Amino acid sequence: MLDEFSLPALYQVPSGGNLSDLVHQNAERSPAGVVLAKKVDGRWQDVTAAAFLAEVHQAAKGLVAAGVRPGDRVAVMSRTRWEWTLLDFAIWCAGAITVPVYETSSAEQVQWILGDSGAVAVVTETDGHAAVVESVREQLPELRHTWQIERDGLAELAELGADVADATIAERRREPGPDSLASIVYTSGTTGRPKGCQLTHRNFMHELGNVTTRMPELFVPGQSSTLLFLPLAHVLGRIAEVATFISATKLGHVSDIKDVTAELASFRPTLILGVPRVFEKVFNTARAKAQSEGKGKIFDQATDVAIAYSRALEVGGAGLLLRLKHKVFDKLVYSKLRAALGGRATHAISGGAPLGERLGHFYRGIGFTVLEGYGLTETAGATAFNPHDKQKIGTVGQPLPGSAVRIAEDGEVCFKGPQVFTGYWNNPTATAEALQDGWFATGDLGSLDSDGFLTITGRKKEIIITAGGKNVAPAVIEDRIRAHPLVGEVMVVGDRKPFIACLITVDQEFLPKWLELNHRPAATLAELREDPQLLAALQEAVDEGNKAVSHAEAVKKFKLLDTVFSEENGYLTPSLKLKRNVVLKDYAAEIEALYRK
Repeated sequence: MLDEFSLPALYQVPSGGNLSDLVHQNAERSPAGVVLAKKVDGRWQDVTAAAFLAEVHQAAKGLVAAGVRPGDRVAVMSRTRWEWTLLDFAIWCAGAITVPVYETSSAEQVQWILGDSGAVAVVTETDGHAAVVESVREQLPELRHTWQIERDGLAELAELGADVADATIAERRREPGPDSLASIVYTSGTTGRPKGCQLTHRNFMHELGNVTTRMPELFVPGQSSTLLFLPLAHVLGRIAEVATFISATKLGHVSDIKDVTAELASFRPTLILGVPRVFEKVFNTARAKAQSEGKGKIFDQATDVAIAYSRALEVGGAGLLLRLKHKVFDKLVYSKLRAALGGRATHAISGGAPLGERLGHFYRGIGFTVLEGYGLTETAGATAFNPHDKQKIGTVGQPLPGSAVRIAEDGEVCFKGPQVFTGYWNNPTATAEALQDGWFATGDLGSLDSDGFLTITGRKKEIIITAGGKNVAPAVIEDRIRAHPLVGEVMVVGDRKPFIACLITVDQEFLPKWLELNHRPAATLAELREDPQLLAALQEAVDEGNKAVSHAEAVKKFKLLDTVFSEENGYLTPSLKLKRNVVLKDYAAEIEALYRK
């Protein structure tokens, strides 16, 4: 095992360059090349590099005319849509700094982010978003301008900037250098107030330049395409945006996650960027459909063959019998699954949480490879990833070319490189704690193999120490249990307790399907909370999770809650991470009951 590993850079950030260069370079090199597709009257409409640049300049001129100066902060509060990307580049062309705000943010969160960042302007999407901003505007003395996308905000900006000269934008966009701030991205914050991560133009360009150079087959100019449905307020969505422009490939946006399946079929991307929950849902939905059609046994056999086929690739390839089975199931099952993912994509990139080894092998076995990566807001997103030609399922890959990873004495994963942020906005104390001699301490625990591939084993602050002194990282077993289609969320407990237990919520979307498959009448979760059959099914999920850990780390008891953990009720962050301290506080009685004899 290694303690430290690094790779040489494959891409160098141009001196004096910044992110606004990307839209200009694409328009200069291939003005008729398609860089974006937007939905117009229910149909995808291609946008050329030249046309997109013209719209970016219109919005940038409006910002300049409104008095936005170089270095000013401009916030965007919207769902994922093409206007978000246009505004991002317009803000950079005006020499300003983008501050993303989750469209689900509360008034208190909006006030904090706009106030802490000192935003002088904000672009919202809907009347609801605008109302949230207006409700706290009196507490935001620096906020001078507001525009709204759904009330012709872009047209208003274009009209406002009609008299601003092209030369003014050319001058403005040259002011920021590689080390100037491009964005202040506020962490979701599982505890306390969100901190603003200062990300520079170099952070984004170094990262995405090296990612796209390392995997040129997935980012082919004029041919490759990505459909983005992750929030652009999250750093993972932003790096997908920048990756497509740095590689001159096509980008599409989906505002509502419920529309993803239909839009995959119509947009037909060559690359998909998602989180593990998306890929779990695709698998679980397909399996449930097969079961309802009486084909559950065939689907399960196909699953086993796909996993075996993928595993065989690591030891010299599949034998004749396995290849024959794989060919049969490819026609019966795998081809249909690939079609559900758009039909053209051969690869996906997954981040945000562990995917799970079994699911990773399943997808590679059906001809759709999910490349797992790892990163944080502080590392501008993906700071480690599995390259398409050198994948190790179960790991999050090697460090980004041009950077280094180190495992500290206590097992904490640390990174160093041009992708690491410069610190937290207005928070020198937190910055000093996070950065030591250029190394960023992630708070995650992990290990490196002999080839420099990183495996994440848990969160340092989430380590549970049982009464017997056993250190337990909850992430491993939680991820395995959560993979069960019936499970919505799971939280392992047991700190200073005699054994490990957990709280479980049911996936409300899958519950009706489960009742149907088991020939049960419709019922509410409150009615089913003590249902023996439902509890037995959840016990199967727990048993499966226990296979991933030792006996001392295994869940001995669980409690089913008749609620959901969501962002709306305050138990999940916008990036869908559990607010453990909130759950521990609100469900203290239920947790205590697990340990009563």
